[in-house]
Amino acid sequence: MQEKIKEIAARVKELREISDISVEEMAEKLTLPVDTYTRYENGEEDMPASILLEIAQNLNVDMSVLLTGEVPRMHVFSVTRKDKGISAQRRKDYKYQNIAANFAHKKAEPFVVKVDPKPEGTPVSMNSHPGQEFDYVLEGTLKVIIHNNEIVLEEGDSIFFDSNYAHGMQAVGGRPAKFLAVIL
Repeated sequence: MQEKIKEIAARVKELREISDISVEEMAEKLTLPVDTYTRYENGEEDMPASILLEIAQNLNVDMSVLLTGEVPRMHVFSVTRKDKGISAQRRKDYKYQNIAANFAHKKAEPFVVKVDPKPEGTPVSMNSHPGQEFDYVLEGTLKVIIHNNEIVLEEGDSIFFDSNYAHGMQAVGGRPAKFLAVIL
């Protein structure tokens, strides 16, 4: 995993430099402290998926380029078989699979996300990113915290929200939760 983090960080740095964007400018665009961004770009710290998505948008590339180093080539359709998505495990609390990595010029990033349960009373890890997000629970029960609201979603339930607001998810009921997340 550490090698994958370093590979992604190197691609981010190279593309940022090619785009003639300074470290300070990129950190400002991401509303991150410069030292945090520098740790991400040096591969010293794992980048959250939301930050990778923002970086891709700022560099005007598909997120798949950052994750795999390859430019998506599919223009009409792209099939991803069960459990064969590109691993984008970018936050320690979530396990991501990008399920449309090969499709070029996407207007949204779809992921299958797995969240393992935490001990009772564990605080929910919060994040935010530009745009909107749609989450559909495939398995388990998911607690969603957004803008001072706590919503419990069961299998088949969904939520659509402004992802600029701080939000976080947590599996409840003592078993993992799996959901489809579409980031727009």
